[in-house]
Amino acid sequence: MAKKLFTLLFASVLAFPLSTLVFAQEAPAKTKAAKEARWEGTIIRSSQDKSTLTVRKAGSTVEKIIQYDSSTRWVSQEHGSKKVNDIAVSEVKDNDRVICKGTWGNDGVLHATLISKRLTPP
Repeated sequence: MAKKLFTLLFASVLAFPLSTLVFAQEAPAKTKAAKEARWEGTIIRSSQDKSTLTVRKAGSTVEKIIQYDSSTRWVSQEHGSKKVNDIAVSEVKDNDRVICKGTWGNDGVLHATLISKRLTPP
């Protein structure tokens, strides 16, 4: 009886560290990097105080809030052109067409890493 208990105790002492190694290796595989999201449309409202833009999808009534910060890159680009120009935040106004890229937060807000003002060809 004591021999069986000792064997069982010894087996569980060996099994516990091995099982934690297996689960520890699986954990990073389950966590995914945040997928880059995209939202495009026309700026309906902007708030520099809150660092947000409200963008309405073209041909729709669906609006999303886009939040930006000091790390957000601001650019402008003509349709079909490969030339991208860096711009200041102040150059983007209401009724401008934009493409925003970033990640969606749990609050339904797109946290922008890039905001591209679309320019119409001359």
